[in-house]
Formats: sequence, structure tokens, C-alpha cells
Amino acid sequence: MNDLRTTGATRVSPGADSDRARYMSGFGNEFESEALPGILEPGRNNPQQVARGLYAEQISGTAFTAPRAENRRTWAYRIQPSASATAWAPYRHERLAAAPFALEGAVPAPMRWSPMPLPESPVDFVDGLFTVGGAGDPRAQCGLAIHWYAVNRSMQRRVLCNADGELLIVPQAGRLTIRTELGVLDLVPGEIGVLPRGIRFSVELKDSAARGYVCENYGAMFRLPELGPIGANGLANPRDFLVPVAAWEDRREPYELLTKYAGRLWRCELACSPFDVVAWHGDLVPYKYDLARFVVFGSISVDSPDPSISTVLTSPSQVPGVANVDFVAFVPRWQVMEGTFRPPFFHRNMMSEFMGSIQGIYEGKADGFVPGGSSLHNRMTPHGPDVNVFQAASTMSLSPVKLDETLSFMFESQYAIDLTPYALDAAWLQRDYASCWQGFPRNFQP
Repeated sequence: MNDLRTTGATRVSPGADSDRARYMSGFGNEFESEALPGILEPGRNNPQQVARGLYAEQISGTAFTAPRAENRRTWAYRIQPSASATAWAPYRHERLAAAPFALEGAVPAPMRWSPMPLPESPVDFVDGLFTVGGAGDPRAQCGLAIHWYAVNRSMQRRVLCNADGELLIVPQAGRLTIRTELGVLDLVPGEIGVLPRGIRFSVELKDSAARGYVCENYGAMFRLPELGPIGANGLANPRDFLVPVAAWEDRREPYELLTKYAGRLWRCELACSPFDVVAWHGDLVPYKYDLARFVVFGSISVDSPDPSISTVLTSPSQVPGVANVDFVAFVPRWQVMEGTFRPPFFHRNMMSEFMGSIQGIYEGKADGFVPGGSSLHNRMTPHGPDVNVFQAASTMSLSPVKLDETLSFMFESQYAIDLTPYALDAAWLQRDYASCWQGFPRNFQP
């Protein structure tokens, strides 16, 4: 059961009528949504009595006194307060880990993995998470963790809340429906979804199984990168991000709530569904983005731009221009540079680069890096095209070429990524990866 096709991966245009009713568009906007009319009271967040007998609850994603441009919060009007829960107890998860990781996981060698196998027994999104590695500390709100997921069952009256950071989910195969307190996100391969820190959610499968990647961002919330000389438009445009409308349910039956807090999972029981928000307004919201909307920039004369030109979202650090973590997408595009070696060049980078393949062939590797696979080139680890790619690109005709049927991404961070023992010992680790750079001919002519 390790062969997973991207069935049902047809994307819906954000302009389609079906999406107009289910999503609002924009990035960083102040949104409001009512599933029933007359709940949101103009000019007042916390009425003495909320309409229809609801409870008002603020969800704060930043400190109350954060600068206005960075402040994120949402007011939710719900059937039951989220504080109603039974006693908490630890939940054991063998393969889910959090920073700080053991020093034994700091590896300077290039690493590559084949796709993570699908489970043979029923596994949902929580139990299907597998931590690759990370850096920093969720308690200090810096750094990141990187996970794979491989699942074959929907979360059944189970809910996950991550108090450690926001989650960026990158499906590789299989459609997901993510039910959140503020509405429903439908994701297909080629789209990404972002869930703010502290928002409760549940993942349902639309196909028999699903596989993908997760970036757990401990640091500043993802935002759009500055455009600089590019101008006002390009890369990921704000209007292409979609936010769900309010969608409530009143289910009076037990739910299991799992919360990731300070690197550990905890569980408790809820007496009813937590997805009972009938109306809300604010700017702390889940959202999704179709990578097919990304507006690519690149050289149209000579030389190759740095991969940072393909940044979709960035979580900045305290050092200007240095990211806690960037999300970079390599989407279909034209290459037209003259007199230039066009695939990714050989380099050693101060930033660490974790890559994943969603579909097609990545231009920098002829073999081994397949959809569902991953690679890690840690800080200052040399990497670049393999022998076959280098030989072909060095002699190819430099006419305009469309790179089509390809989609891959990168989590790039200022931190060295420490690997978990599970990732280092995984049966799908390609232990001969470094051999792809063996056999380069000595062409030097003194």
C-alpha cells in the first residue's frame, strides 16, 4: 500500500462560484463572518448578552500590546466556551518530537529520503505525524520543526490544537478537509494550508490515504515577503489567499482534544464538538493558497537568480533579511537565460534547506528525488546538480524551455536542522545519496 496517486487533485479556481460562498479572499485582512444573521454587534466585541445565547471568546495570536501592524486576534461567538474540558493527561506519541533536539542529530552530510510509506493499519493525522527534525525552542518562540504525515483514516471526534506554533501543511497526495473553529479548508496537492497557533482543527480524508509535509513554525507568524524593486505586484498576491467562512455544528457527544504544549502532547475530553463557532471577526485566521497562482520572477537575460526569488511566505527573525523560516515554491515556469547554466548551481549556504517534491521531476536531480521524497542540506553543506544533470545542462541548446509538470518546495531556515533518531534510522533514508556527486570528470585545462 505504498503507492499513492494524486487522485482527485483538480484545483478549483478561487473565482469559482463554489468558492465565493465558502471563502473570503485576502492576506492579513480584518474579516468577519456569520453563519446565522444578527450575531456580530457593530462597535462592540463583548456584549453583556450575545445574540442567540452564544458566548464571546477572544483568541489572541500575539501579545495584546504587539504593534498594530503585527497584532493578530479574532473574536469568536460560540455555543460553549472552549474552557470547558475535563482533566488533562499526557498522550504518548513515539514519532512526534519537538526542539531542542539531541546534538547527535546534527549532521553535516547531505540527506535524502524516499517517500514515507503509508501505514498498513488505520492511522489518522495525529498519529500519522513523523518528525524529521528542527531547531530552536517552542517555549522561546523561535525556530521550527519539520514533519511528514502519512495517513489512511479521518480524525473521528478527535481534535488537535498546537500551542507551540503555527502549522503550514503541504499535501503531496490525497485530498484533505481541515475543519477548524473558524470554518472549513479543503486542500488538494498543489495547495497549502496555514493554521494559526492555538486554533483547534480536525483532518478528514477525501481519498483512501494521504501523504505530505508539515512545517511547524515556532517563531513570528508567516507573512508575505517584501517586494522591493519588484514593485507592488508579484510573487504571492494577497487576493489569492482564501479564508473560510463560519461553519458551525452543534454535536453533543464526546470529543478527544489533543494539545501540543511545550513539545509534548496532552489529551482531555470535551462534552461536545469544539467546532461550534456561529460567527467571528478578526485577523487571526486559517487560510489556504493555490501554488498555481504564484507569479514567478526570474532572469530574462543571463545568470540564475537565487532561490529566494521564489519565496511565498516568510517568518522573519530579529535580524533583517534573515528568516526564522521561509517557504519557497518551485512552480512551472519558463527558462530563457542566455549563456547560463540553468539548473540550480553548486553552492554552500548559510541557511539550511529542507526540500520536498510534490509532483514531477525536479530540475536539479535526474534521479532519486521523487514525489513524496525529501532532502536536507544543512548549513554550509555543499550541494548542487548531480553528474547527469550537470552534463546535460552544460551541453544543451539554450533555447527557451518551459519547465512544466513540476512542483517542489523548500523550508529554508537560519537554523541548523537537527534530525530525530527516527529520521536517521528510517528505512526509506537513501544512504547512498552522496554518490550522485561522484564521477565528475576532471575537465581542467591548465
